[in-house]
Amino acid sequence: MSMVLSTPAAPAENARYHFLSKLSVETDVSDVWNDLQNGITDFQIVDVRGENAYNDGHVPGAIHLYHPHISPESTATLDRSKLVVVYCWSPACNGAAKGAAKLTSLGFQVKEMLGGIEYWMREGNPIERCSE
Repeated sequence: MSMVLSTPAAPAENARYHFLSKLSVETDVSDVWNDLQNGITDFQIVDVRGENAYNDGHVPGAIHLYHPHISPESTATLDRSKLVVVYCWSPACNGAAKGAAKLTSLGFQVKEMLGGIEYWMREGNPIERCSE
């Protein structure tokens, strides 16, 4: 018996809704890099990893906001008119999801950058480091 076909595929319209729903809360490294390269500034990037990880290397221009510290006070400088793109280390970490949940509870529109900084670097994109 086929493992792929053992559960029937969803009707096309249901599948379309599912994939559009995913895209409404997710983006990927390639799309973020493309927009940065083209000067698109309608979103802000937030690195939700710890301070040492951020200092070791982050997406150029990313704001550091460690996910356990997200609060009305810590987000006061974020532009509420812009989408927030959050990321953490990799697909194996859920810090971005935790940060996104907190930010959306504060009224921000948020997308998670799939792959995190790991895939950002795998694709050869530049990183910024904080000087010590």
